[in-house]
Amino acid sequence: MIAGEYRHALDEKGRLMVPARIREAIAGSTIVLTRGIDRCLWLFPIEEWQAVSTRLVGATSLFQEQARMLQRRFLAPAQEIEIDRSGRIAISSALRDYAGLHKDCVVLGITKYVEVWDEQTYRSYEMETEDLYKEAAEMIGG
Repeated sequence: MIAGEYRHALDEKGRLMVPARIREAIAGSTIVLTRGIDRCLWLFPIEEWQAVSTRLVGATSLFQEQARMLQRRFLAPAQEIEIDRSGRIAISSALRDYAGLHKDCVVLGITKYVEVWDEQTYRSYEMETEDLYKEAAEMIGG
């Protein structure tokens, strides 16, 4: 299980340390990095990426506008990336720009995937969604 909240900084080459606990939970050293929702990046172990991308393609049609949009924004920018010997991944400038990653990042392990946020963007997101978070907790908590 991938879990935890971590803070790491991008280095001058756009590389980010993948926390050791997350690396331990991922089989192998290859991951897939793509655009997430809410201006963050999503990082998937290869097996999970294959399952998610196959489900998306199988559940949609090239002839549906929304399906093409999802495929263009989620599947097309996906990149297979190697975790280097130092435990870092190199994030392309296109993905860094999309997520607004500058220096300080938040890395969130969410069971089957990982989110990478710009720290300030994530703090703003938490503040903006605090009331929704409480409502969702009450609704799900029954």
